[in-house]
Amino acid sequence: MESPPRLFTPIRLRGLELPSRIWVAPMCQYSAREGAPQPWHLVHLGSFAVGRASLILTEATAVSPEGRITAADTGIWSEALADAWRPVIDFVHQQGSRIAIQLAHAGRKASTRSPHHGRGYAPVEEGGWETVAPSAVGYGSLPVPRELDAAGIAGVVDDFVAAARRAVAVGFDAVEVHAAHGYLLHQFLSPLSNTRTDEYGGDLAGRTRLLLEVIEAVRVAVGPQIPVLVRISATDWVPGGWDLEQSVALAPLLADVGADLIDVSSAGLDRGQRIPVGPGYQVPLARAIRDAGPLPVSAVGLITSPAQAESILVDDAADVVLVGREFLRDSNLVLRAAAELGAHLEWPEQYRMARFAGSIP
Repeated sequence: MESPPRLFTPIRLRGLELPSRIWVAPMCQYSAREGAPQPWHLVHLGSFAVGRASLILTEATAVSPEGRITAADTGIWSEALADAWRPVIDFVHQQGSRIAIQLAHAGRKASTRSPHHGRGYAPVEEGGWETVAPSAVGYGSLPVPRELDAAGIAGVVDDFVAAARRAVAVGFDAVEVHAAHGYLLHQFLSPLSNTRTDEYGGDLAGRTRLLLEVIEAVRVAVGPQIPVLVRISATDWVPGGWDLEQSVALAPLLADVGADLIDVSSAGLDRGQRIPVGPGYQVPLARAIRDAGPLPVSAVGLITSPAQAESILVDDAADVVLVGREFLRDSNLVLRAAAELGAHLEWPEQYRMARFAGSIP
């Protein structure tokens, strides 16, 4: 019997078994109201489940009000907000798909206007708030943040833990801790944004301490069966910043505290970044971390076709492929991939009249 395409071989992360390896990447929608997902989120995320994506990651969902990138971000800092996710989770499950929540704190990149409203800093009189960071080092033209003290750092850990517990209680199948794209946990990792001289700064052990504490505490909070993913920026693309060598060193530390997969992205920390953008430009970063570390990895970034995604897995550059923009263009990307690559995948009964050539009868 001919082997199935690698994209359509199962992968198991703790108690979660997924039938395919092309997942929906987190994509901010800036469409929430006071932290609560809206009908837009149900339709947006639900469409990927109808299209048979095996795992769908939510947008960056704030663990505290001050952790939002914008006032239009989703959140899960209360039981009411957790309950607001139930219709989305239930619909995704009804289609046979699974859903993970990306837990985030924006740090010094918080309190900005959404892209729908011009970006830039949102001052207090426009509903903004004071931002926090590992050090009083600003990002671009945004205000200089307040440096977190010991109590503030402990509070960040507590916020991630409480959010993770709520997420699992409401039905999310996995959690992803967002430590990439210049947000708070990434800010602690990079020497460009972390100039602390206490135990949370300085050398690699100091700068990774908060992330490792968060992952270890979240692992305990969600229990032994729920996968914990970690998104990192493998490099700042800035000399003297966080880089691939440090990411490779981080991988076994994440495994030691209970992480199950590293979601490899890059950049977002410093305006001086110089990114060699092109198709699959972050795949070599994922490969390096996979080759050197004990954890499976996902690749993301300008992956736009089933053939390209399949080749990444066949070449052993990653264990999973996450796709963002191409899912926005085609929410049925997984069904199209199955048809193009010769995998058998059932279409929803309501959509069978539109099957791609090559799909099962």
